[in-house]
Amino acid sequence: MERIYDRVALIGLGLIASSMFWAMKRDGNLAGEVTGYARTEATRETARRIGLCDRVCDSMAEAVKDADLVILCVPVGAMGPVMEEIAPHLKPGCTVTDVGSVKGDVIRSVTPHLPEGVFFVPGHPLAGTEHSGPESGFAELFDNRWTLLIPGSAPDEVVGDLRSFWERLGANVDLMDADHHDLVLAVTSHTPHLIAYTMVGVADDLRRVTDSEVIKYSAAGFRDFTRIAASDPTMWRDVFLTNKEATLEILGRFTEELFALQRAIRTGDGQHLFDYFTRTRAIRRGIIQAGQDTAAPNFGRGPSGQK
Repeated sequence: MERIYDRVALIGLGLIASSMFWAMKRDGNLAGEVTGYARTEATRETARRIGLCDRVCDSMAEAVKDADLVILCVPVGAMGPVMEEIAPHLKPGCTVTDVGSVKGDVIRSVTPHLPEGVFFVPGHPLAGTEHSGPESGFAELFDNRWTLLIPGSAPDEVVGDLRSFWERLGANVDLMDADHHDLVLAVTSHTPHLIAYTMVGVADDLRRVTDSEVIKYSAAGFRDFTRIAASDPTMWRDVFLTNKEATLEILGRFTEELFALQRAIRTGDGQHLFDYFTRTRAIRRGIIQAGQDTAAPNFGRGPSGQK
């Protein structure tokens, strides 16, 4: 297959960026040179040691110079300042995208700094693990997972190239507007993460259950809460602060549902509980049938927890 971009720049070298690099190398001809930049010298040295990127740069300006595609792989709260810093160094015709979990706020932060002749196509790969850092990436992360792109006013050919890029990384691609994206993700990702953080916090505060008991007797439900709650704190702090309205809307609905379940348990309404659990079980089956998880034991995760 022909090359899509001659030079790709990765700004931020965590799980997503490193997985993108290894997936590009797996393709063999998706991109020419891949440059990378990370904020800390320690991360840059780690990237060099493991061969992450063809060239690790010591400044963002150097990394984005002459790049055809620049991918912002930084927390959503940092998108605006990063875009402001790289803007003078972007060549005309360059495409900028991102991998943030929130789109409305990112668009509002990035767009004012966008130079004339540079196109911004926000993106969000719905893939990840609880691990972070340059050594956590692997080429298969995006295989059969969805990436959402927000076309905005970008030309069709620009969006088409980026769509092809993600498809060759292994992803399924869909187009969506920013507001709808943020509502969907509040349901499927942001609120579940907040609930997981809360449940683990409750266990930590419930002093009648010792820390050793929580660790030793963790069944699958609580174990999976802890897996989600181990996700990067900076990233999730920024997600909740920048997708405030949608998350609060879904959290309010969750609270209403929780009160209804409390009432059913208190009054002994077993039929309500049975009907509710039957409906939610069907959603789990739908996720498996769509190929977004497996019915295998241990929720389909191998020893590394990366599936």
